[in-house]
Amino acid sequence: MKRRVVITGMGIVAPNGVGIENVWKSLLAGESKIKKLEGEQWTDIPCQIAGVADYSADEIVSPKEQGRMDRFIVHALVAADEAIKDSGLDLESIDKERVGVSIGSGVGGSSSMDESSRDFVAKGARSISPFFALKVIPNMPSGHVSMKYGFKGPNMAIATACATGAHSIGDSARMIQYGDADIMVCGGAEAGVHPLGMAGFAAMRAMSTRNDDPAGAMRPWDKSRDGFVMGEGSGILVLEEYEHAKARGAKIYAEVVGFGMSADAHHITAPAPGGEGGYRSMKLALKDAGLEPAAVDYINAHGTSTPLGDVGELEAVKTLFGTGGWSMSATKSMTGHLLGAAGAIEAIFCVLAIRDQIVPPTINLHDVEEDAAGCDLVPNKAKERKVDVALSNSFGFGGTNATVVIKKI
Repeated sequence: MKRRVVITGMGIVAPNGVGIENVWKSLLAGESKIKKLEGEQWTDIPCQIAGVADYSADEIVSPKEQGRMDRFIVHALVAADEAIKDSGLDLESIDKERVGVSIGSGVGGSSSMDESSRDFVAKGARSISPFFALKVIPNMPSGHVSMKYGFKGPNMAIATACATGAHSIGDSARMIQYGDADIMVCGGAEAGVHPLGMAGFAAMRAMSTRNDDPAGAMRPWDKSRDGFVMGEGSGILVLEEYEHAKARGAKIYAEVVGFGMSADAHHITAPAPGGEGGYRSMKLALKDAGLEPAAVDYINAHGTSTPLGDVGELEAVKTLFGTGGWSMSATKSMTGHLLGAAGAIEAIFCVLAIRDQIVPPTINLHDVEEDAAGCDLVPNKAKERKVDVALSNSFGFGGTNATVVIKKI
């Protein structure tokens, strides 16, 4: 029999702020923190806007240590610090051999790789820091969190593009279900706001060029959408075996009841026709949860504001759930797309929707796709409603899909 898995702690670093309450308040207010990027390094890049996580990490990671880390690692450490404190774990008494870490990244230390490559070309091999490799490897957030807190259980990192955060949660839940750990600190971290990464995605024509309207650039399901906007940050959750959490009197937010995965096996970037891959991912997640589609109240969409992706996901949702009874919003309209961290922070938003019985909006949604007729996409304003079951979708380049189902407890 599978063990039950609950969520006992959460932490966020995002363009909308640091801390779950700060970010959640911003989302419910429908605020976008996308801004124009200043500096000549951006002038040749078609997309010159992004969601930047602007904060000081000095109280959690010393400036000296920050100098030895890429920004995505720092984001993860700050979010993990909040999540672990939020969980109320007694770090002196828990069995740390039963606590694991799985924090993934879609890209890893891309800004450090870019900067070091420039130094190598300009100054030669002697200019490269001995910390270079330790800045760019995607599993470094898991390693640093493990070392900081002494967690000696499973330690790993997933890299499945924009599905990374969701895969990290789902895999961590299964480790607990099948007895590999009692507690998992999991999620994703990303810091892709730098010229090389932005230029690469812009060259694919995947990014918005609405540079004169940063706050209005991300507009999922709006007919005028023209691509995504990069965001950065980290989302970290503490998952815990239910009886373990009860025994220590932990605050329990919600339960992870389902996880589904699939591959489009279709195209390196475009979704399969009709969102068929996403449909199967959601269907498998519901099967794992033992729930019928009608049980789902809220869907946090992958919703990246791309012409093909938004339509494909909407078609998949309509095929599985019909057109009524559920609400679906795309919070990337406010945070930007955090790539490997997106699935984790969006799962947190699902938990908060269950806690507060309110769903965040999809902002900048004014001229809705015809295919969305009859669908509640929560346009422009948060909505109070019953949320007992929430589902979070994350789809990535390479045709990888992940769905997490979270339930009120």
